[in-house]
Amino acid sequence: MQVGAMKIIDGLIWGGKVVSMADRRGKTADHPALAQLRAYWEGLRAEGDLPTRAQIDPRGIERALEYAFIAERIAPGVARLRLAGMHLNDLMGMEVRGMPLTAFFEPVIRDEVQRQVERAFAEPAAVELELTSNRSIGRPALNARMLLLPLRNEAGDVARVLGGLVADGAIGRAPRRFRLAGSAAATCQGAETQAALAPLPGFAEDSADFAEPDAGARRGHLRLVYSSE
Repeated sequence: MQVGAMKIIDGLIWGGKVVSMADRRGKTADHPALAQLRAYWEGLRAEGDLPTRAQIDPRGIERALEYAFIAERIAPGVARLRLAGMHLNDLMGMEVRGMPLTAFFEPVIRDEVQRQVERAFAEPAAVELELTSNRSIGRPALNARMLLLPLRNEAGDVARVLGGLVADGAIGRAPRRFRLAGSAAATCQGAETQAALAPLPGFAEDSADFAEPDAGARRGHLRLVYSSE
């Protein structure tokens, strides 16, 4: 373990200290949606390698779809949402597809968030982020957790993540942006690092640029579709 280099295996960065995850494994289990995502992803890891994007079937994560997302790595530390559940739209008060993951965070913490996102792709590692959002007018204090689970593409590159974001309590006035209260990462043993630095053609999801939606526009969201891609 190299704390200074952020090489922390199965450890939690908390208040400047590294704490064993052994005492905090119940955190993801506290959120059934995140627990389902993690169990589904682990079940797809044949011989320890990472699952591919093509293996992800919405039927396998039906109870977690509202909180789930798939993000694509477009640059080191930068991941763009390709698909997202309604809970993420509710947190931002708008359609989030096409937005970077850092849009959910306050600007002051985004550099650190990018470092944590990059761990998911580059090590690769399963990353958990513990989040907080302070109280303000129309916005109650809010705690949340984000889970990032690396995926390979057809070329074998670690270019996407299956993720989840769950906030506890009333959202209040959107958008809600978070600070990083803690982070944990477990390197994926047996998974060779092959991180892609640029998007590749041929993905199933359509590209989407971020734009303010028209008032009353229908928000896009993940839904259960009983068909193969």
